[in-house]
Amino acid sequence: MFVGNVKNIEEIKLTVPGVVNAFKKTLIGPGEGWEGWVMRLFTLKEKGNSPRHAHPWPHINYVVSGRGKLYIDGKENVLEQGSVAYVPSGAEHQFVSTGDENFAFICIVPEEGDK
Repeated sequence: MFVGNVKNIEEIKLTVPGVVNAFKKTLIGPGEGWEGWVMRLFTLKEKGNSPRHAHPWPHINYVVSGRGKLYIDGKENVLEQGSVAYVPSGAEHQFVSTGDENFAFICIVPEEGDK
């Protein structure tokens, strides 16, 4: 069993190529007893974005705050607080912050997607 609070979880600045002003908190995963899956919280701050990329695992997203866009295979999708999205395996995608506040979203992936 694991019970925690997001404000007590370490935030890591992402530094991979193509990332701008992006941060990650690993909320729950194998270390907390959820074998095979990882739930992360990404925050894209002002003018932030993830790289445009693809990988062999899917992910599920829920927007916690802010506004942004999710590009999937070239199609633009507008996201806001309460939006949900599913990105299938192999789809090229990118998240982009578009508002004045932080664009934060939960992202759940299989364990291999968080290495």
